[in-house]
Amino acid sequence: MRCRKWCLYRHARTLLGAASRDKKIFLKGLCWVMGTAPPLYRLALERGSSAREALHVITGLLERYGQGGSCREDPTPFCYHNTFLLADRTEAWVLETAGRLWAAQRIQEGVHNISNQLSIGSDISAEHPELRPHARAQGWWDGQGTFDFAQVFSLSQQPVRMEAAKARFRAGRELLQQQQGGITAEVMMGILRDKESGICMDSGGFRTTASMVSVLPRDPTQPCVHFLTATPDPSRSVFKPFIFGVGAAQPPQVLSPTFGAQDPVRTLPRFQTQVDRRHPLYRGHQVALGLMESEQAQGQQLRQKQRDLEQEGLAAVRGLLTRECAPPTQELGGLFQAFVEKESQAYA
Repeated sequence: MRCRKWCLYRHARTLLGAASRDKKIFLKGLCWVMGTAPPLYRLALERGSSAREALHVITGLLERYGQGGSCREDPTPFCYHNTFLLADRTEAWVLETAGRLWAAQRIQEGVHNISNQLSIGSDISAEHPELRPHARAQGWWDGQGTFDFAQVFSLSQQPVRMEAAKARFRAGRELLQQQQGGITAEVMMGILRDKESGICMDSGGFRTTASMVSVLPRDPTQPCVHFLTATPDPSRSVFKPFIFGVGAAQPPQVLSPTFGAQDPVRTLPRFQTQVDRRHPLYRGHQVALGLMESEQAQGQQLRQKQRDLEQEGLAAVRGLLTRECAPPTQELGGLFQAFVEKESQAYA
């Protein structure tokens, strides 16, 4: 993330230009909690019009309700605490949590990333009032030396599956620092597609679900633009521009099916069956991936179509932000749908 203009995160955005992104973490001396990050950042985006307001929303909900809730459709619990990146047109924050406790750091300059581990050390801009007393009561901190949040609260030995997070965190920071001063939307897309670092995951039973890059111009007269893949594996997906405005809506091609009262999340006991929640574009994309892997010539053609479509979207956004092209407001809201339809046609 480049402070003040660029940020990358899961699919979360709001009309007023605040944005959030979360990661799971494992901490010492605390009971694991189920992942509640998605509803937390959804509520933050709904109720906060800025990164600072989003910070207050999340911390307020944490202090009142704590963290809890299933993070996947599986009877076996998968539990963790959460960290967040919060950004708007003018400032950015990192929020890291431990149950109801939390610490936050305002990012003043440069770049910052998160990846399944605590990153806030002694540079704490805001914190839960019981954070240090709790650490002292647990014997993790003597109350005299420097209070390093990451050092005090992190497990000395992370779960095996999380060891890769350390290397991923370092790689992400290095990739950002290499481009510092010249970060563009395309640079961010490239970082999200980096498989060597593990940022783009496609192994060990995990695959990057979807990716997003947002442009948050400091000029309030310019729209915030969100490039969404809406499909897994960004290394073989298309980042498509989305702009909130008149006519903005969710295209039916990226609308997941609903199952009403028969949904495994509603029936008791829960999650005893599985359903196909993939939306039409997702299914078409999966077929395209299969062709890319098995049919070299046809796969190369599909990949080139993806690249061309993405470049078309980037060119449209560049023209919009440089004021070289100023389409009617009603057309901006339909931009994402137009590109989703083009991608769907490419796979058909």
